[in-house]
Amino acid sequence: MAQKPSASGNENDEAMATAETPEARNEQASKLVDRFAIWSGVAGLVPLPVIDVVAVGGLQLQMLRRISQVYNIDFSVNRGKSLIAALAGAMIPATSGIGAASTLKFVPVIGTLAAVFVMPVLSAGATYAIGKAFIQHFESGGTLLDFNPPDYREFVKSQKEMWESRSKGSGAAATGS
Repeated sequence: MAQKPSASGNENDEAMATAETPEARNEQASKLVDRFAIWSGVAGLVPLPVIDVVAVGGLQLQMLRRISQVYNIDFSVNRGKSLIAALAGAMIPATSGIGAASTLKFVPVIGTLAAVFVMPVLSAGATYAIGKAFIQHFESGGTLLDFNPPDYREFVKSQKEMWESRSKGSGAAATGS
């Protein structure tokens, strides 16, 4: 059985680990995913190629650590990295798009401008989908040790599409369309 994470002195971390009902855990974890997806979109704006991808990966790892705390799942940085990489590999079109968008930043002016429009959306969508996959896995009683990324390929695809439609809808609302 998973053990409760050790106290880090951070009241927010302790509060997150105390969610008692499945609904409360799901709500906390979903809020984390939303917040980290937005931050990943912001990290996608970093004008330096490769640094943006590293920043997004770091945010995804931190998101997984925090979701693990909500569900009282033991977290290992190395296991988290490998699972995120494997899950990202299961969503090859999105992750190759992130790499391509980051590489575009090597092209002066035009490449950077193009990447500014593409990279944040891809980064946020991938982070959202990854977070939702881990929430579903943890809610079904899974741990980091029994997570199998190929089992979540279709789920991740549907979550990514949901994020894209959600971001298009909020963009249309913001422009008054």
